[in-house]
Amino acid sequence: MKIVISGAGEVGSHLAKMLSGEANNNDITVIDSNPDRLATLTECADVITVCGNPASIETLKRAGTDKADLFIAVNPSTSQNVNIVCSVLAKRLGSKKVTCRINNEEYLAYDNKYLFSEMGIDLLFYPEKIAAGEIVDLLKRTASTEAMEFGRGKLQISVYKLEEDSPIIDKTLLEFSRDFEAQELKFRVVAISRNNETIIPKVDTKFRYHDLVFIISRRDGTAPLMEYLGKKDIEINSLMIVGGGPVAEMVAKQMCHQLDRIKIIEEDKKRCVELSDKLENNVAVVNGDGRNTDLLIEEAIRSFDAFVALTESSETNILTCVAAKKMGISRTIAEVENLEYIRLAEDMGVDAVINKKLITAGRIFKFTLSDKVRFVKYMSGTNAEVLEYIVAPNTKITQSPLKEISFPKDAVIGGVIRGNDSFIAVGDTVIEAYDRVAVFALPQAVKEVDKFFK
Repeated sequence: MKIVISGAGEVGSHLAKMLSGEANNNDITVIDSNPDRLATLTECADVITVCGNPASIETLKRAGTDKADLFIAVNPSTSQNVNIVCSVLAKRLGSKKVTCRINNEEYLAYDNKYLFSEMGIDLLFYPEKIAAGEIVDLLKRTASTEAMEFGRGKLQISVYKLEEDSPIIDKTLLEFSRDFEAQELKFRVVAISRNNETIIPKVDTKFRYHDLVFIISRRDGTAPLMEYLGKKDIEINSLMIVGGGPVAEMVAKQMCHQLDRIKIIEEDKKRCVELSDKLENNVAVVNGDGRNTDLLIEEAIRSFDAFVALTESSETNILTCVAAKKMGISRTIAEVENLEYIRLAEDMGVDAVINKKLITAGRIFKFTLSDKVRFVKYMSGTNAEVLEYIVAPNTKITQSPLKEISFPKDAVIGGVIRGNDSFIAVGDTVIEAYDRVAVFALPQAVKEVDKFFK
């Protein structure tokens, strides 16, 4: 697939590295007006670079947008107009699919999205808004470090961190399964993340302290699973946020009617005034440096149920969450944009991590797969992808029971939604046309998995 990426900033560079991987077999060209950013990118990714104005027709032609299967406009958020202009031009020049990063929530309104569709833009995405939605979900599901739903909750994948007192430490996957033999199969372990490696477990795989365990469950399986693991959701009535950027504002707007009180600590006085004018009365805005532990104590941090760190510094977000945890906060969430720091944050006790690059990557990666993929998500703590397919008639996946179709060893079908029913997939399961199927796959297996659904 020929892909042109406009913008070699953090998001664009991450997409270029991900999409240019050997397993993807893509031809990637990256446009940016900054030669230094392009030089840095070529050191770590196999891409062609074009230096120039991304909104210039001449630059777009040099990059080959007329032959592009996918055009991605991800210039930094301050360049929203550039993204829109180059997206429209790319479509007119011949790009088959066009996606565009924006920083204006107004554009995502239903009527406005139609306008952009008429202009030829196939997908608008606002990473900050997606991140805010993820944080809101994490504040509602506090027992796991991350979760995602299929079919409005008929199936869900949750990630649980194994602490010292976990009842499954040193048990094999087979022993874990036998503890529930008397019950109908309601959940299944699909992966384990350990020491920066993701494992698709076998029956003799043992669980270890600090493992991140990815489990798919039916709706009625969540409660017994959490009880067995000794996990429970914490009721959150109050929230402290450090950093008053767009993500913090959107989280506060979404949560202010569900919580008794929210407090935002922001260093910029002008931004504090803006937030005070925009937000509800139960949202207090404090001007100060969230890295100052004395300030946090003065603002009664110990009286809050949850703490979210959303400054522009990953290091600050991790350390303030660690400090909040030591002060007794039950639920901490950090925005960590440095991918190398994600596992470090989890090892230091941060309950959950948000990364805008991973969130965006899933939305974009969907366009490189078959049209039967409903969505793709990268979950933090692993390099694997979670995909949901709608099964087309007569595809390879429907020909035989799962145990007979040579499904890639680095992937697993976790569950199936069929009409109003949901069930966990096993070897004897036969996938049928129009089923919705949840797949967990390592990067090297994704293209092979896709072939089973084409």
